[in-house]
Amino acid sequence: MADRYVRVKTASHERVFYGILQLNQSVQILSAAPWLGGKPTNDLIAPDGYELLAPCEPSKIVAVGKNYVAHAAEMNSPVPTEPLIFLKPSSAILAPEGKILLPSQSKQIDYEGELALVIGSYCTNCSLDQASSAIWGYTIANDVTARDLQRQDNQWTRAKGFDTFCPLGPWIVREISPTAQIQTFLQSSKQPLQADTIDNMVFSPEFLVAYISQIMTLLPGDIILTGTPQGVGALQVGDRIAIEIEGIGKLQNYVDLRSPLANLEEDES
Repeated sequence: MADRYVRVKTASHERVFYGILQLNQSVQILSAAPWLGGKPTNDLIAPDGYELLAPCEPSKIVAVGKNYVAHAAEMNSPVPTEPLIFLKPSSAILAPEGKILLPSQSKQIDYEGELALVIGSYCTNCSLDQASSAIWGYTIANDVTARDLQRQDNQWTRAKGFDTFCPLGPWIVREISPTAQIQTFLQSSKQPLQADTIDNMVFSPEFLVAYISQIMTLLPGDIILTGTPQGVGALQVGDRIAIEIEGIGKLQNYVDLRSPLANLEEDES
């Protein structure tokens, strides 16, 4: 089995470490983030001694819209002639098994299962070859989207940016098959709502990294979401949503309501 790079919080002292998940579910601690040269230490955390966190802390999350032909069609829009990119705030990141919280501002909140790229080196104005080398590894993401707000606002920051709207994990692997399958499941159904292979992307991972690097500098630990296949749909309170990518594993989260809105009325006194 390929090494699975994780980020964990210890149960006893709530310290955060990067590590390598062992077959017995213990974690071998790394001296630093692996893309920053972290090396395995002799320290192990027992299987019951940690909480699994999102596997990195990016300075930014760059996401790509309509990067599968069938998904563009289901959104009633043409396939972009160049990557359609947007930003999600890092505050939207949610750990595996965490709760996606549905805000009251939206009446339609959709799941979007995606392959996520982890950047491993400083990357600016990169060629395709340099971009390929800049991809340190791969993980799974859910680009949760308030679809009605996306249509209403005609830009995507609010619709994509709520807290908990970027589940990420459960770990990072260094390599993935170009034809790996991505699937999304609700509840315990064995019938996927989304199913495709990542080689059906309009723009390849390497092209996306090179393209984005010509706009903004990518830093080690940054995340790129590569787009979602056809089959997006709404989340409801009580749902269990699971995204599986062949060669990585399964990212699972639950769905609940967000706390009521605070009163935003201005004091006119």
